[in-house]
Amino acid sequence: MIKRPNKRLIYQIAFFILFALTPVLDIFRLDLNQGHFIVLGYSIKLSLQELVNQDAGMLEFAGRIFFRAILPIVGSAVVFLLIAWRWGRLYCGWLCPHFTVVEYINTFMRRASGKPSIWEPKLPEHQQDGTVAKTNAWWWIPTTIMIALFAFTWAVLALTYLITPSEIYFNLWHMSFTRNQTIFISAVTIGFIIEFTLARHLFCRYACAVGVFQSLAWMGNKRGMVVGFDSSRAKECKDCDKSCEHSCPMRLKPRSIKRKIFTCTQCFECVDACGRVNEKKNALPILKMLIDDCALDKSKRDFGKKVDIPSDCFQEKK
Repeated sequence: MIKRPNKRLIYQIAFFILFALTPVLDIFRLDLNQGHFIVLGYSIKLSLQELVNQDAGMLEFAGRIFFRAILPIVGSAVVFLLIAWRWGRLYCGWLCPHFTVVEYINTFMRRASGKPSIWEPKLPEHQQDGTVAKTNAWWWIPTTIMIALFAFTWAVLALTYLITPSEIYFNLWHMSFTRNQTIFISAVTIGFIIEFTLARHLFCRYACAVGVFQSLAWMGNKRGMVVGFDSSRAKECKDCDKSCEHSCPMRLKPRSIKRKIFTCTQCFECVDACGRVNEKKNALPILKMLIDDCALDKSKRDFGKKVDIPSDCFQEKK
């Protein structure tokens, strides 16, 4: 059986490959040269001038705009937000290529400085969950290279979503980008270098519209999947080194109420870290992903309410 962290890594790698190949395979992209979207190999055009030439009525105009533009966009957004309403920011934690980069840079930067980001306090080199991250300044070399490489890769991939991919990769191979392509890639690369270096978590928390709308949908469902905290065993946390907090890529405190973990990505890292700590004590984890009635306590404590949740919420399911 594949362990959860490895399973998540497989999902992330697979989605990154899909993300890179999507414009190449014409699954989805906006071709600025042709002036329209391409979806699953088909050109999606409103072709309103064609209706004008045919002297079509207003109903035909409205129908084409609705079925070719409004319905696909709104329909996709509704499905995406319904998933977030139920399960939270699963896309961020399990698929998003940007978040994957955030996690890797966190790991490398911690090796280089002892901190997952340059503006945080140092973390212990040895944690109770078994994590070992000894600090060595030489790690700044691969960290810097990784940041620059990922920033440039993101810039090139972004351009393939806007201009025919074959043209971009041909120009990349021959290092012969046009003036506008060079300006775009340079600007985006510099922007990502700054963001990856200084504000990775802040971007995911506050600047990513995809993430924020998922969080808003999730907060609207008190029974949505959330990191549950078995408060009856809170005393056991006194002897812990906060391994759960140190493992969180978003730098959240998972034992907090739902409102304070608004940007949780449901990556399970804190739950797994807590599990490793308690495994050594032959005890069950104090943190666990909960859903439905089991999630109500974490949600309603936002408003100072204590909710009686099912007694088996923190028991292992057979």
